[in-house]
Amino acid sequence: MTQRTERIDELLRQEIGQALEREVTDPGIGFVTVTKVETVPDLSRARVWVSVIGSEEQRKETLAALRRAMPYIRHGLGSKIRLRRIPELDVRLDDTAERGTRILKIINDLEAGRSPDEISASLESLPTPVARLRHEGDTVEGPAPGETAGEGAPKARRKARARGSYSGEGRGGFDKGARAGKATFRRRPK
Repeated sequence: MTQRTERIDELLRQEIGQALEREVTDPGIGFVTVTKVETVPDLSRARVWVSVIGSEEQRKETLAALRRAMPYIRHGLGSKIRLRRIPELDVRLDDTAERGTRILKIINDLEAGRSPDEISASLESLPTPVARLRHEGDTVEGPAPGETAGEGAPKARRKARARGSYSGEGRGGFDKGARAGKATFRRRPK
């Protein structure tokens, strides 16, 4: 894919998304997000990948309504985008959100000690955020809830903070008697 087609794909994705949001008033179109647009090299056709939130029946209804609305959207793109020829728009369902939800559910079930065979089919199309418990190999990004700042930090950082070398406190810090008037950092003796 060339840089030109990548730019056109991104421009089409933005404009189609805005048109669906502002101009199309079909009640059959549910909550839709245009996730990606792929054009063929000669720009004659474009696949419009959409993510739809809702049940399987609502997704089918929304896709049918989107296919009916695409000629209207294509006509509107002619005045917004300067291309010799606006590509034919083919709508496809992007199910990566559902697959991601399924994977997150499997991981959560495995962490809880359940086997993936016990997982029931869910009608939910987006993941529900859940708190993740800390495990042995996790990296520490900050104090956990109920933990003080020093408890979760590695030993070397705690020692450095106690000496004051992070904040310039104590005997370490900038040497005001440096030559040529330039400040230099002097290490604090241990």
